[in-house]
Amino acid sequence: MGTSAPELFVSLQAALEGAPGLSVGNAVGSNIANALVVLGLPALVAPLFFTSPGMRRSAAFMLFISFGFYILAMDQMISTLDGFILLALLVLYLAYSTSMASKARKEKLDAAGQDELAPEGSVIKDIAYLAFGFVGLGLGAKLIVSSALDLAALWGIGETVIGTTIVAFGTTLPEIAATLAAAFRREAGVAIGNVIGSNIFNLLGILGITAIVVPLPVSAQLLGFDVWALFASSALVVLFAFMRRAIGKIFGAALTLSYIAYLYISFAG
Repeated sequence: MGTSAPELFVSLQAALEGAPGLSVGNAVGSNIANALVVLGLPALVAPLFFTSPGMRRSAAFMLFISFGFYILAMDQMISTLDGFILLALLVLYLAYSTSMASKARKEKLDAAGQDELAPEGSVIKDIAYLAFGFVGLGLGAKLIVSSALDLAALWGIGETVIGTTIVAFGTTLPEIAATLAAAFRREAGVAIGNVIGSNIFNLLGILGITAIVVPLPVSAQLLGFDVWALFASSALVVLFAFMRRAIGKIFGAALTLSYIAYLYISFAG
């Protein structure tokens, strides 16, 4: 959720400024970038393993909601009602994840013979950082949206293409930084979990919240091409998860090159 905050601010800003193609394209394009380049680049540093059953279940849920998004968007509109449906699914997923995390925490405490883990950090400092971050995200979102619309007008291409490519890649940079840092530390679970969780939040949280504020038209172009790239990239993640194969350098390079091919087709088309 944290690394998806830029996508949320940008999508909301775009919708409020009358650029729904940018808003929807940003969410869908970010998921494609996450599954290909955000997993591909760290795999060039260290192999990524899907080690936990919970990770595999979350990957399957990610693919399920990708199809769910398509079903809701078939009428070329993510309505206010659709937004509430997406948010309801997010709440259910978070409740499940919280339950699993609480169970794992209790097992960790029992194993250590403790009643409670010692708190770390300063609450006041954390709140100050959050407030500063939200202000920065708001200003950054406004600059990204206005610049993206200017580029779309200058190059003569649709706002959906700009949203699924340039804007999506830009808002995905926090995920790239987080997964690369995790890969250098050999924390494969953090890297993979960040990608899967971000993809779930992009479709359910970002589109859900934005559609409740402003209903979102969905372009035929996005339904005819980008959504299939979304299915394919999400299916690849699920395939790696259930085959229990490591994403090594060869697969990492293939994923990254696939994303470059996606960008080329998006602009060439």
